[in-house]
Amino acid sequence: MTVSDPPRPDESVPAADEPTPVEPPRKRGATGAFFVALGILATKLFGIVRQAFIAKYLGATAAADAFNAATRIPNLLQNLFGEGALSASLIPVYARLRAQRDDAEAGRVAGGVLVTLAIVVTTLVVLGILFTPQLLPIVAGGFKGETRAMAIDFVRIVFPGIGIFVIGAWCLAILNSHRRFFVSYAAPVAWSVVMIAALVWYGPRQTVPQVARTASWAFVIGAIAQVLVQVPSVVGLVAKDIRIATQWSNENVRTVLRNFIPVGVSRGIVQISNYVDILISSFLPQGTLSLLTYATTISYVPVSLFGIGISAAELPEMSSVLGSADERDRQLRERLNAGLRQIAYFVIPSALAMVAAGDLMAAALFEHGKVSPQGTLFMWGILAGSAVGLLASTSGRLYSSTFYALHDTRTPLNFACVRVALTSILGFLFAIPLPRLLGIDGHWGGAGLTISFGIAGWSEFILLRRSMNHRIGVTGLAASVAWKLWGAALIAGGVAFGLKQIIHIRSSIISAVIVLGVFGFVYLGATIAMRVPESRVLLRRLRLVR
Repeated sequence: MTVSDPPRPDESVPAADEPTPVEPPRKRGATGAFFVALGILATKLFGIVRQAFIAKYLGATAAADAFNAATRIPNLLQNLFGEGALSASLIPVYARLRAQRDDAEAGRVAGGVLVTLAIVVTTLVVLGILFTPQLLPIVAGGFKGETRAMAIDFVRIVFPGIGIFVIGAWCLAILNSHRRFFVSYAAPVAWSVVMIAALVWYGPRQTVPQVARTASWAFVIGAIAQVLVQVPSVVGLVAKDIRIATQWSNENVRTVLRNFIPVGVSRGIVQISNYVDILISSFLPQGTLSLLTYATTISYVPVSLFGIGISAAELPEMSSVLGSADERDRQLRERLNAGLRQIAYFVIPSALAMVAAGDLMAAALFEHGKVSPQGTLFMWGILAGSAVGLLASTSGRLYSSTFYALHDTRTPLNFACVRVALTSILGFLFAIPLPRLLGIDGHWGGAGLTISFGIAGWSEFILLRRSMNHRIGVTGLAASVAWKLWGAALIAGGVAFGLKQIIHIRSSIISAVIVLGVFGFVYLGATIAMRVPESRVLLRRLRLVR
């Protein structure tokens, strides 16, 4: 399912002295966000099932730590050249050209970026495979012996898959520029399906290390499947205009590449905080890295659905805003503030739900096979820690998208540096010395990591908002709305926590469904009673779906 492009007259292209096309209606941005969220929802549901099978067959073992580290280490390429960086640099230029009806130039830009991306990523993948043993101690220095050997093996297997994902990110940027959101964000379902099938078939038949190696190969095959799902739609959109050549002399291509450098560095710097997590986790008790990976699968759902979903839908819309400086600032303020309200409406209750019922979430999804009840308790702590910065992280993504739409890639980069510095310092202190000082199990260091990430996220968010306010005027979530949303979420969280104490059902899945269902019902009822506009919008959408 895709959203159709707006009608485009074939017979004329605006002359240089004629007014450029007007901004697309805001309704299209909201519809785009809906389809992004729908695609991400499908992806995350299958992703959770995938992680549940990984937990079932790998648990919190040394092989699980090696596999989870291996699938995150090459992610540097995906973050440097993948979805976020490529979208932030390519979409503003490509979408502007399409808004000006210059499809031929848009095709040259798309082809030039694709060729450049393929050359650079292929080179880096080859280097990554060759120098994996030298790379591993930098990001997972705590791995020793068999765990280290498995991690090296697995990293070399998955590296090509990350390169394939980067090409898939180019497909996503093109589809998003054409407002074809669902296919691009639902495509990872194909990746998850391949991995799930491999785990279901080989899981009962192989040893734990063998299953981890099989899953690494499935990772690569799934990446291929994810790209192939997008190819037909992309070909249908750009086949007529695309020009496959380096195009390095083309000014628009050079603009994309110039913007790509600070955005890529920014994404790379943010990724460093993830590598800090891996590095610190490798010095924590065995299994901590795996428990952190499983828990963040849950906490990343609201970030993806609402932070990425709304930001991704708004980027091409904001990039297409034209007019005088004052008019453009006004439209950007309106779009940004509306997006922040949408994000807050869903993310605030998500954070409270993780605090009130994170143990039920973890038990329902991962307490099977090789994950123990104690592991579930540690995951609850990690989820509660993630709740600290959940709103800041999701809202910060929308602010960054607004900067990218303004062709300002350096401001988010500067603030990302601050965030990473705080994450590194606080992460070490909260994860290693603090548990020892408190005399508690070292596994609680995983919760310390997510708390530090949240504090750093709030610092970055405040800096982004302050800088944007100086640029386009006052933005942000109104205090009256924030109080209503936090109040409704606290009421729902209190009811859910109390219900959790009194129900005694042996099935953790049924318990989670009941408790979280009551939480959602109470939150929706409270926001309706408080006359929060987004609650009415949600009701209308639910009626539309039915």
